[in-house]
Parts: sequence; structure tokens; C-alpha cells
Amino acid sequence: MRFLFKTEYNQDIQLAKHGGHRFWYGLLVLFLLGAPWLIAEYWLAQLTFVLIYSVVGLGLMLLAGFTGLFSLGHAAFLGVGAYTQAIMVNAGIPFPIALACAGLLSAAVGMVVGLPALRVKGIYLGMATLAFGFIVEEVMARWEHVTGGNAGLMVQYPAMFGWTLDTTNEFYFLCLVVAVLATLAIVNLMRSSTGRAFVAIRDSEISAQSMGIQLARYKTLSFALSAALAGIGGALYAHKIQFLSPEQFSIIQSIDLLLMVVIGGLGSIHGAFLGAIFLIVMPQLISLGKDYLPEAIGQATGLQGTVYGIVLIAFVLFEPMGLYGRWLKIRTWFQLFPFYRKGMFKRQKSFQKSDRLK
Repeated sequence: MRFLFKTEYNQDIQLAKHGGHRFWYGLLVLFLLGAPWLIAEYWLAQLTFVLIYSVVGLGLMLLAGFTGLFSLGHAAFLGVGAYTQAIMVNAGIPFPIALACAGLLSAAVGMVVGLPALRVKGIYLGMATLAFGFIVEEVMARWEHVTGGNAGLMVQYPAMFGWTLDTTNEFYFLCLVVAVLATLAIVNLMRSSTGRAFVAIRDSEISAQSMGIQLARYKTLSFALSAALAGIGGALYAHKIQFLSPEQFSIIQSIDLLLMVVIGGLGSIHGAFLGAIFLIVMPQLISLGKDYLPEAIGQATGLQGTVYGIVLIAFVLFEPMGLYGRWLKIRTWFQLFPFYRKGMFKRQKSFQKSDRLK
């Protein structure tokens, strides 16, 4: 096993805790930088979608994984950011300004939606956000002279400083930069007093309030930051698909986003990326697997939803910590081998969510 002997405070606040982190993250950075020349254009496009959904997943992870507030209408924030970006870019506004406005407007909407979170929680908060999602979808469909309604809205290529990003490689690097900046922002936020307040609220609202944490302030802030990241992801999503319609931001999309963070691993930044990979790769695997299934099953409608449901049930029953939790257990097993204990990873009752394996 690796034992870290800390001799100064700076070792606690470093992003990379040891040489292993630097090595593996360095390899990941090299792969991401060289991806346009290492993989086919189709898979580069899928990797771009992974980066976009990772940005959205980071926002939902902040809300659900770190603050403990679940949202069943997060696709609404994605749609607000996407339509804001499309309308402003089509009007000739530079991409960076439109992207900032998409994030800010989504954050403002998130603050409004966050108000019910001050009085309700659990399933009732989910119902409130679900109702908000239906309202936003209906507004997108009815506000035809702005959004195009059900006829849809075309989106131009992003342009800034006289440079139009109209190739797959250029847009990929743009999404990579945004995803890296969003990740660094969330990592540093969670190391601050604000991030610790979010975790305290998730673990116990009564305990957090007794320590002087203002629940109303931090819950609203969590909704705003989560919605801002969803709006930024929506802005990138709009440019990637280049056509928007209200059906793209329905309840199904919200469920997919929630499924993404649950399967990735609630309460971990890595889980947002693992969940995004799952969300993009799983449909590809299902399409490839149809050829090996009986025709009655492979061509049946609803096959993808059925597979998603089975996978989600399996994770809830056997691995509630998601893909990242499973990786932590595998890593710990190899670190302790051959001295691991039988039943070491057996599920145990914990009094705080922070008591889980880290």
C-alpha cells in the first residue's frame, strides 16, 4: 500500500496527492490532447459528447452528490442554456459572451427553482423540479417567435475573435478546455468552506444549522451553481447537434442525467465523468449487441430503456456507490493483496454519508 508522510500543510491542498496521481493524470492529458490524431472522427465526436455531459454531470453532482438535493428537471437548465446560446449566437453575439450569458441565465433560473428547496426535500423536491421541467418544455414549445417552437431552431457554428470553429477537432478542443476549467472550479470549490458547507447539509441539515451554516443561502447557491454548469453544457450541446427542439429537453433527458450521476458514483467528481462515459457508450453497446440477439428481442421497441432499468437496479442493489465506488474497491483489493480480509467490502450501516469509503 502507499503511505503518505505529510510534513507541511501545502501537501493537504495539492490537487495531486502523490506521484501516482501525476503519472496517470498526465497520461490522460496526453491522450486527450492527442485524441484527434489517435481515434477516428466518429469516436472523437462521441468523446466530445462525453465532455459536454461531464460538464452537466459536474453540476448535477454538486447538487445531488455533494448537497443532497435531487432534481428531476435538470434537463430544463440544459435547455435554457442551449436556447440562450443559440438565440444569441444566431444574432451575431460572440461565442464567449453568449456562453457566459447562457450560464448566468441558467443560474438565475436555478435560484428561482431553488426556492422550493428551502421548504421541501426528498421526493417532494423531486416533484417540484419535475413540474418545473414540464413548464420549461412547454414554454420552449409555445414561444415560437423566439425558440422556433416544435419546428426547431438551427444553431450556427461558434465564432470568436474572427475565428469560426467549424470542424470536429476545433470544437473538441473547445469542449476540452471548458470541461477542464469546470472540473478545476468544482475541485477547488469542494476544498473551500462553501464546499464543506454543502457536504455538511447533505449529511445532516440539523447538524449543519447548529454549526451556523445558513441552509437557505447554501441550498440556493448550490442550485444556482448546478444550473450554471448545466447551462454551459447546454450551450456546448446546442453547437454540437446544431438543431434544437423542445423534445430534446424532456423528462427522459432529466432521468438520463440523474442516471448518469447515480451510476457514475454519487459524491465523487470522478463519478460525473464515468457516468458520462456510461451514458454515451451504453447506447453504442446496445446497438452492437442487437445483431447477436434474437430478432424478436433485438428489434423490440424500448430495448434501450429496459437495459437502462436493469443496469440501474443492479447498481442500486449491488453497488450503490456506482462505478467509481467499484473502482475504489478494486484498487483497495490490489493494494492489500494478499492480506485483504474476507467480507471487507460488505455493506455496513454508516451514520453519516461522509463515513463511506473514500
